[in-house]
Amino acid sequence: MKYLVIYLIVMNLLTCIVYGVDKLKAIAGTRRISEKTLLTFAFLGGSLGAFLGMKLFRHKTCHTKFKVAVPFFMGLHVILLVLLIYAKWHFVV
Repeated sequence: MKYLVIYLIVMNLLTCIVYGVDKLKAIAGTRRISEKTLLTFAFLGGSLGAFLGMKLFRHKTCHTKFKVAVPFFMGLHVILLVLLIYAKWHFVV
C-alpha cells in the first residue's frame, strides 16, 4: 500500500508538470506533447494531476475529450482505491 501511495503522488506531480510543459510549448509555438500522451498519464494514475494541470494552467479545458476523460479517470481511480482499501481492511479484520 505504501508503494501505491508513493506511485500515485509521483504520477500526479509528473502529470501536472507535463500539462504545464505542454501549455508552455503551446504558448511558444513549439512541438507539443500529444493528447494521447497527456491522457495516458491521466489514465495511469495521474488523473488528479491532470485535473489540477488543466485548472492551474488553463490548458485543454475546452476540449471535450479532456473534460470527459479526466473526471472519468478520477472517478475510476477513486473507486479502485476504495475497493482496494476495503479489501485490505476486510481481510485484515
